[in-house]
Amino acid sequence: MNEPGGSRLPAGLRLPFDPLLALAAVGLMAASLVTLNASTSKDVPGDPHFYVTRQGVFFAIGTLLAIVLSRIDYSRLRELKYGLYGLMMAGLLLVMVFGGVTRGSRRAIQLPFFEVQASELGKVLLIVALAGFVVDRSRRLGERDTTARLVLVGMVPAMFVMISDLGSGLVYIAILFAALFVAGVSWRHFAGLITLGIVSIALVLTAAPAIGVTVLTSEQTSRLTSFLSPSDVAGDAGYQQNQSRIAIGSGQKIGRGELATQATLNFLPEERTDFAFAVVGERWGFAGAGLLLSLYALLVWRGLRILTMAKNLYGALIAGGVVAMLLFQVFINVGMNVGIMPITGIPLPLFSYGGSSVLATLLAIGLLQSIYAQGRFAAATKRRGLPF
Repeated sequence: MNEPGGSRLPAGLRLPFDPLLALAAVGLMAASLVTLNASTSKDVPGDPHFYVTRQGVFFAIGTLLAIVLSRIDYSRLRELKYGLYGLMMAGLLLVMVFGGVTRGSRRAIQLPFFEVQASELGKVLLIVALAGFVVDRSRRLGERDTTARLVLVGMVPAMFVMISDLGSGLVYIAILFAALFVAGVSWRHFAGLITLGIVSIALVLTAAPAIGVTVLTSEQTSRLTSFLSPSDVAGDAGYQQNQSRIAIGSGQKIGRGELATQATLNFLPEERTDFAFAVVGERWGFAGAGLLLSLYALLVWRGLRILTMAKNLYGALIAGGVVAMLLFQVFINVGMNVGIMPITGIPLPLFSYGGSSVLATLLAIGLLQSIYAQGRFAAATKRRGLPF
């Protein structure tokens, strides 16, 4: 395989990949299948492996896509930033127009065999496109105009997503802040953005309702505030968090095993998606939950390590965006399950059931593997004095 400059990869570096990153991803996928098998065997009469089979298919397709992406020089994607950004926005708009309504929100387009959730795939597209825009302005990152432009690029899709999916919209914002941080934007700009965010939240939650403007529905407000006192909240939000905490608490040290009832008897809602972590807590206890979180710690650690190995700023920005996406989703989802964060519908990466989330996460991991491979190649050529 010829590389830029006419050089070839040394024999030991051909098709390199980070084995620990791959191990973490495989471990999470295996844990997902085991958990789905334990919690959904009675959900579809006559087909106890319905969800396990579909999730396995998603994993297989996503893994193949990740392998293909890992063999591509990610730097070439920078030239496609406008097209990728346009594709992301087109997908979000299509969902708003043609998406099916589920629980009052339009989040996905229904296809014959599965749903396409554009906001999930849009996370990866935003990471790649935003990194390209940052690199284009890399010599002017100290200017307020640059920060304003980058914030606009990130906030436009975030606001589109928030209309129907608040949780995913927050992930977009986390990706934006990660890009600004890795790029080295002035802390004064960060302080200004945080202040603006606090003022915006205050207006949405207090000032707007006071003058009769409804920004959030009563159900959305309930979901965002139920974690403060779930026992006192009427409706689904308080019930969901109460049942999740009951499930996790009953698991104690090593879990209840086959005696677990919260998921199998349908007390625990959304056991396949939002509250899959609670299934682990009840069935395998602190030991199982600790193992699962250890796999996420390994995944994030390797992502940060790859960030430091990137051959250029573009790769570091992509790696930073991927790490922010993964870390934010894990923190919010697990916090939601244990009752310290609001219910936002954010899935647990590579664990919650769902094709769009699985494919987006594996594509992101494929990008990390590409950055790792290119970083190793660049380091090897410098040591050997080869042209690059």
